[in-house]
Amino acid sequence: MFNWLVRILLFLAGIVAAWFVAPDSSNFEIVQMGFALLLVAFFIGLAAFWPNISRWFAGSGRQGSN
Repeated sequence: MFNWLVRILLFLAGIVAAWFVAPDSSNFEIVQMGFALLLVAFFIGLAAFWPNISRWFAGSGRQGSN
């Protein structure tokens, strides 16, 4: 199960890293790991703030509305 999560995460990070660094370069794996860490931080932040985000998009979190 954990293996699938890591594979998906590295696949997505590989796509994003390929936008900035050629996949044949020697430091591609390092850049890919950096983007994977950024994706992990993004998903953890999304999970942590999900109640606030869902209220914001539902409209109850906006100030100044009648």
